[in-house]
Amino acid sequence: MSSSIGSCCTCGIWLKLYSSSLHPKWTIRKMKSKQTETLSLGCAAVHDRKPGYWKKEYISKQTSALRTRVMRLAKFLDPYTGLPCKNKEAMKVSGLSWIIVLKDKNGKEHVIEKPNLSFMDTSVTVLWHGTDWPCLDILSTLKLFGVTPLLPDQSIPPSKNGPHRFSLIAEYHLANLTEKSVVFGADELVQLFSLSPGLLVGIWKEKNEIAFVMANLHYNQLLERSILGSATVQYVPPPNKPLLDDIDSEFGLHDYSLHLDLHGRNCRYMCGSFKCLFCRKGDIENGYLRLRVVNLKDNRKHLPVIGTLGICWETDVFKGNVKDCFVMDLTLLDETGKPFWCFSAPVHMELSTKSSGLYDYMGHMYTADYADSEGKVCVEILWLEETKEYIIVSLVLYVSTKKVNSWYGTSY
Repeated sequence: MSSSIGSCCTCGIWLKLYSSSLHPKWTIRKMKSKQTETLSLGCAAVHDRKPGYWKKEYISKQTSALRTRVMRLAKFLDPYTGLPCKNKEAMKVSGLSWIIVLKDKNGKEHVIEKPNLSFMDTSVTVLWHGTDWPCLDILSTLKLFGVTPLLPDQSIPPSKNGPHRFSLIAEYHLANLTEKSVVFGADELVQLFSLSPGLLVGIWKEKNEIAFVMANLHYNQLLERSILGSATVQYVPPPNKPLLDDIDSEFGLHDYSLHLDLHGRNCRYMCGSFKCLFCRKGDIENGYLRLRVVNLKDNRKHLPVIGTLGICWETDVFKGNVKDCFVMDLTLLDETGKPFWCFSAPVHMELSTKSSGLYDYMGHMYTADYADSEGKVCVEILWLEETKEYIIVSLVLYVSTKKVNSWYGTSY
């Protein structure tokens, strides 16, 4: 009997919370007596609903309300980049943070919190480091999660020990990392390994242990991926709905826009926007559509790079800078201004074997290439020994025909 009353009272509490979150005309203030109504409704709910029903309903309603507030903020777009511009506000409203979970070969999970955040125009860089991480030899996977409070309260900061909701952003395999992967870059203390999408793992040179993990998250669908997924399933964006006049493949791509950032963790090397990019039918070859942004032979459009390219890192004790690499944030917008192809990823620069062929410049030529399932980016960078500076002399995008066909529902 007492157990039944206790269960009834618990349901009544959750029902009262659920009722108080509704519009005033639906709340229990309509009844003559709040206490009597709460108890009676709660007891009725026990008989009419399964145990825990009102608790689940309340949590579901709160989660839905949070998503609505966050997605409303995500609708404010920066006219310069075409991306959400209120990410920091949305993070504050939602209590959003990011964690990584290292899983060892015995199935034990190690949660790494307290990252350092660095915000750029189109991405955020998230850095984790610590001294008590598991040895790399026993690790199998790394998972990146967005984390939000399950029951957010806008009046107080989110509780660290309260219930949270997890949204899987990416999963990476770490088994035999140093044997299977090519070193991305190195300095005196660490070696960097790059994992797609957008992850850098720093390994101590003197011992096979992780020094730090750095994730680069592009603003395009950042909030959705960090909030709308589940603990086991990643968020999948809805398919694009093409306009009727964009389906003729005879004209290729037209009126595309590019926003490009090259940066380290806390510094910017180059930022530029390029309008009216196009691809003719004849520029389609080997499964790619070519968009030429900077032409090697047109020195009027060559782009200066500020500073010495490199990625800075730090731990509680040490810090360093891995040279000849940087983070590339690419935002390609279609003719309607929608983000078509976006990424934030580390890129390594290599000395080219060919000469520049530019009589106005004297110096070494470097290449910096990136590729994923949606396309390729090929950059040629010239080092001017006389002025001690880098100049981008060629920038070409190769967009996968599969990506274009999927986007427009056509066939190239």
